[in-house]
Amino acid sequence: MNSAPPPQESTVSAADPDWSPNPRQIALLEEVKARGAVSVERLALRLNVTMQTVRRDVQRLADGGLLQRFHGGVSLPRSNVPAVGAWKARQALRAEAKARIARSVVAAIPDGSTLMLGNGTTVEAVARELLNKSGLRVITHSLPVALALSEHHDCKLHLSGGLLRRRDSALEGESTVAFLQQFKVDIAILSALGIDPDGTLRDMDLREQPVAQTMVGQARETWLAVDVSKFHHVALAEAGRIESIKRVFTEALPPAPFPTLLQEAGVGLTIAP
Repeated sequence: MNSAPPPQESTVSAADPDWSPNPRQIALLEEVKARGAVSVERLALRLNVTMQTVRRDVQRLADGGLLQRFHGGVSLPRSNVPAVGAWKARQALRAEAKARIARSVVAAIPDGSTLMLGNGTTVEAVARELLNKSGLRVITHSLPVALALSEHHDCKLHLSGGLLRRRDSALEGESTVAFLQQFKVDIAILSALGIDPDGTLRDMDLREQPVAQTMVGQARETWLAVDVSKFHHVALAEAGRIESIKRVFTEALPPAPFPTLLQEAGVGLTIAP
């Protein structure tokens, strides 16, 4: 009697109109949606499967137009990212903590300071709080930051040119960097999507790195404004190092090993009241 053939994984293509993601692929999609961009290695760890399985699932989902691959990782397709809605959701996330951090940052800024402001919803909260500070000059590449400061009647505001990144309404590219290099400021205020225990500052997009590094280079000191959830938060792209930061502002004591890491790097820690 002939033995039954061994079970084969379905050969239905993601391009087939009858194909739909299986539960594991749906879980993979949800992980990418939650983080914006994820490495293949992290997906394998999160889903408890092999990297080969992740690559196969990513290929099928990319063929179906549900994901976009890049070297070493995966993100949502640009056409699937609801930029305005996603930004509003990020504004609402931990909004009270961001407001506390913003008040703490602004309280430490002397009147008449020159500032460079990065992008992100925490930096945008700082910009709104700056409406109560007089005699400022601010340089930024963030449209939300510029919009918040447009209501300030005693602030000279410089907005860079560049290519608009729709995910967060920041400007990027060589012209953005060249514009920022014209200025030398007292303080650069940046944020980060994540901070690794080795002191690496993380972002979801490598394209942010040249702008962030330029701001650090053009400032006499750099401050980092992040809520406490960003410590240990994993993101794909390296955006800088904690050693380049003078002060960190957050709303609660960071978990270990970060207090020791900051102390050893000579970085001041301010916990918002």
